[in-house]
Order: sequence, then structure tokens, then C-alpha cells
Amino acid sequence: MDSRIKELIEESIEVKQAILGDEALLEVTDQVAWAAVDALKNDKKILFCGNGGSAADAQHLSAELSGRFYLERKPLFAEALQVNTSYLTAVANDYGYEEVFARLVEGKGREGDVLIAISTSGNSPNVLRAIQKANEIGMVTVGMTSASGGKLKALCDFLIAVPSEDTMRTQEAHIMLGHLICELIEKRIFGSE
Repeated sequence: MDSRIKELIEESIEVKQAILGDEALLEVTDQVAWAAVDALKNDKKILFCGNGGSAADAQHLSAELSGRFYLERKPLFAEALQVNTSYLTAVANDYGYEEVFARLVEGKGREGDVLIAISTSGNSPNVLRAIQKANEIGMVTVGMTSASGGKLKALCDFLIAVPSEDTMRTQEAHIMLGHLICELIEKRIFGSE
């Protein structure tokens, strides 16, 4: 067996252990879950965006909320902004790729909604534009990044910065923390905490 297999698993565990020991990061994660609960209870929605693997995570997490996670329950209004390829290609062609999420945030976002923007670097121009637009509207803004936070750090109400600069380990932690947030939202709205 290739020894790299165990090394990669150990690297992933190390990042998760660092998260477990980071009380400030755990507190922010809890605050994000409460902000989402407050929004959903007030007939607001949660929008997600990201590129590449982060786009997949955005779609995955929105499906957990709009479908179900653990509990049989009513669907929650959660949507990933990158799922309409006709829209993406038209807006990228007509306005530039930097605007693909911002235009949807402007069209769909309302004051009190939540935007969860996932960018490992924290520097993706289209994600930054989406957060800027969401801030203009009065949405609650959440960034999910690697340790540095990039430019997103200064723009978000909440920053979930995974203590790693390795893209793969960061993305693994994003989906873990995203699942944790989905479970907390579901239990706080439909179950017992």
C-alpha cells in the first residue's frame, strides 16, 4: 500500500484537530448557524456561491437545506447561485465572469437573507463582487476560506477561515463545517437542540 494514503488522511485529521482547538472558529460557526436560523424563521433565504470545488460544496450544502439533512421536515429556502449554466455563460459573456454571482445576488437577494460565499483563497473576484453586492442590499454575509481569509476577510459579517492553506484540506474542512451548520439549522428549527 502507498504510504501517502495514510499521510493524506493524517493531514486531514490535523486540520480538523486544529479546528476543534480553535474556540473562536467554533464560535463563529455557531453564530453562522444562528444567523441562518434567524433568517429562515423570518421568511428569508440562504444563497451560496463558489467556483470549482467550492461550487460543488455550495450546491451540496444548499441541497442539504432545501432537501433534508437528518430530519423529515419542510424544505428550507436555500439555493446555489451557479447551477444555471445558460445564465452563467450569458452573463460571463455579456458582463464578465466577475459579475456572474453579483447579478444573481442583486436579482434574488433581499435584506436579511444570508449569502454564504465559499472561496479557498478568499480572493475570487466573482465571489468578492457577490459579497459586496450582498452588503449593499443588507444581507448577512458569510465567507468560508482558508486560514488567511484573503480579501474576503474584510468584507464579511462572519468569516469561517479553516486553519490551513492547502486547498484540498481546506475544502474537506469546508464540507465538514457546512454539514455541521446544516445540522444545527435543522435541529434549531425543526428539532431539539
